[in-house]
Amino acid sequence: MSGAALAIRYLTILPVPGHDDTDRGLGRAAAWFPVVGLALGVLVMGVDRVTTHLFPPLLSALLTVTAWKILTGGLHLDGLADCLDGLMGRDREHRLAIMRDSRIGTFGAVGLILFLMIEIVALTDLPPAPRWRVLVAAPAVARAVPPLLARLFGAARSEGQGAAFVAGVRASGAAVALALAVLVAVAALGVIGLVAAALALLVAVMVAWLIGRRLGGLTGDVLGAAVEGAELAVLLTVLAWLGARA
Repeated sequence: MSGAALAIRYLTILPVPGHDDTDRGLGRAAAWFPVVGLALGVLVMGVDRVTTHLFPPLLSALLTVTAWKILTGGLHLDGLADCLDGLMGRDREHRLAIMRDSRIGTFGAVGLILFLMIEIVALTDLPPAPRWRVLVAAPAVARAVPPLLARLFGAARSEGQGAAFVAGVRASGAAVALALAVLVAVAALGVIGLVAAALALLVAVMVAWLIGRRLGGLTGDVLGAAVEGAELAVLLTVLAWLGARA
């Protein structure tokens, strides 16, 4: 269970006692990522149930997404912003240097605003019945992204948390994470859940490939950006499916 505790400490702000050995053990805990994502989704769904009874739809969606990002400590949003800023660099070294800078730039700020606006509007337009299902499935599916990408791509740096994670992920851990994510998606959403999971993973792979080729591989920021992209892809896929059936 040490792997589960490590995954919870890293992926959420939930207080879990234990020694912080993230650099050494996080890759080996990757199979627990979708489980943590499922727990996160249940918490977010609970917040959404309360807010939808108390507030208008747009405000409810805003509060739900706010709780969603707070529970993760903004970890993946930070990666998304850093990637957007870093892509504007002159060359590989300049891009990596920009991404190591804790300050947010224009492209990162604008990208985050637009990304969150799309997510909030998409959640607002989801009907109540599929909405809670999407909130449960999306975090679980997206948390299978880092171990999958770690097996598909190399690390951009030889040191750092991202490199340690990529080196530590085993094929069996990535396979278990992927199977659990698909299982949650299908259990929550049925056939469309399978489609949404497939498209979300495809989006994550494309994000990693497009950014990774400009950086020379994966970083922790790239993994974070891919997670955010996968979550949004699940929301948009279900929303598009509902729109097509209307």
